[in-house]
Amino acid sequence: MITLTKISKSFGSRVLFENVTITFNSGNRYGLTGPNGAGKTTLLKIIMGLEEPTSGMVSLPDKVGILRQNIEDFSDFIVSDVIIMGNRRLWDALKERDTLYDVEMTDDVGMRLGELEGIIAEENGYSADSEAEQFLSGMGIPEEYLQQKMHAIPTDMQFRVLLCQSLFGEPQALLLDEPTNHLDMESIGWLETFMHSYKGTLIVISHDRHFLNSVCTHIADIDYDTIIIYNGNYDDMIVAKTSVRERAELDAKSKEKKISQLQDFVSRFGAGTRASQVQSRLREIGRLQPQDLKKSNIQRPYIRFIPTDKAPGQIILKVKGISKAYGDKQVLKNFSMEVLRGDKIGIIGANGRGKTTLLKMLAGVLQADNGSIEVGHHAIFGYFPQNHTDIIDKKDANNAFEWLKERGQSIYDQEIRAVLGKMLFAGDDAFKAVGNLSGGETARLILGGMLLTDHNVLIMDEPNNHLDLEAVSALAWGLEEYKGTVLVASHDRGLLEQVATKIIAFEPDGIQFFDGPLADYLTAKAEKSGKR
Repeated sequence: MITLTKISKSFGSRVLFENVTITFNSGNRYGLTGPNGAGKTTLLKIIMGLEEPTSGMVSLPDKVGILRQNIEDFSDFIVSDVIIMGNRRLWDALKERDTLYDVEMTDDVGMRLGELEGIIAEENGYSADSEAEQFLSGMGIPEEYLQQKMHAIPTDMQFRVLLCQSLFGEPQALLLDEPTNHLDMESIGWLETFMHSYKGTLIVISHDRHFLNSVCTHIADIDYDTIIIYNGNYDDMIVAKTSVRERAELDAKSKEKKISQLQDFVSRFGAGTRASQVQSRLREIGRLQPQDLKKSNIQRPYIRFIPTDKAPGQIILKVKGISKAYGDKQVLKNFSMEVLRGDKIGIIGANGRGKTTLLKMLAGVLQADNGSIEVGHHAIFGYFPQNHTDIIDKKDANNAFEWLKERGQSIYDQEIRAVLGKMLFAGDDAFKAVGNLSGGETARLILGGMLLTDHNVLIMDEPNNHLDLEAVSALAWGLEEYKGTVLVASHDRGLLEQVATKIIAFEPDGIQFFDGPLADYLTAKAEKSGKR
């Protein structure tokens, strides 16, 4: 159980949440939601003890698993040790035991060793290595990494190790900020299964709608300067929240209509002989006076990609035997494919297997070592890179308006203003320097640029990164409705299930093509695996 008592947090005049008292109960799995900037990570840091609230206090159980992001602090530790550090009591006992075995044995040392062995037994320390191996396997981390130092393994694997650390040692509460980052779909599936069997208190932040819907029993939504608990998963919360808001707005309109009628009576008879009735109406007006409806901080951008009038040919891309290597690492080898007009292709697979490399080559920003890529007649590309700095220079002195203006000289200022509004750059936000934009703002600005430029083919590499749930939903709708051709790489299952009609999967045993949606591909893959 985790309890927040009268928690407030503000930055200057900006209030994130105020005087919040709330209990997160054992056995429940809470998704912590709210748009970018609402204070999700801030609240989680307050619960972790990494940040002080403006006022209030937090009560935690003894054993709390925390997903840490500071991989550099663990660079010189062995992977198995990093995982075991998730159980602080066990790790401290193991370290002290190893130290005492190197000193002269005395009665006091012997007594202390006995105490430590008792602690290790209580914490299941004698099976710690095998438990660590199970977590590694579930997270898709090769077994040979177990005894290597963290800095010797790929960065995305280091983050997976820290996720294993947070889950290790049967914590009574789990605090996870974006746990599905750096995970492929199989690892996300394993994590979902683990969460379903977890008996403690879970609080998780995620921009993966499918994950929240699969895992959460409750949603803790930061809005209206407070935190509201909803029963059910993310989709259930959206339905409930919308219903409550609509009822409140209808009630406010009903009160306004009644007040108008009463005020009309007062104005007509206020100076006459019906003074008592007028006073009665005035009292009723006071009683009906509607409360100001607080403005929700949930906003959804409007993303509608419109292809150019020039229709491309039937074949958009013809890829013949391309290969690409970085030093000794072969990423793609003799790869061939065709992309047809109207294809909506989802590209999946673990990080480091070549998805970004392939998309860069298809977009024409990276050359293959050999092979050829033929672009079809009148095929015009719009490209969204995984690394935003490939398009936006953070040292650029331009503001958001000026950056969009550079997308094309024939664009009218009012068109740019309209796009900025659709991408939630209201008022002075349009004149923020691009170097000062957050990750979510930068992603929305790039999407805004794509709304202003010509294309009939969209190539998008992890476009959902940094976007909040509402923006991802808007993006998924925009790609689904797009009348052109789409290639999109993502780990977001909800996005791919809504958009993709074909799948290219970068699997350990090679690249697989599947003519059908993601759910059918995953079913076919599971059936194939079961037959082996």
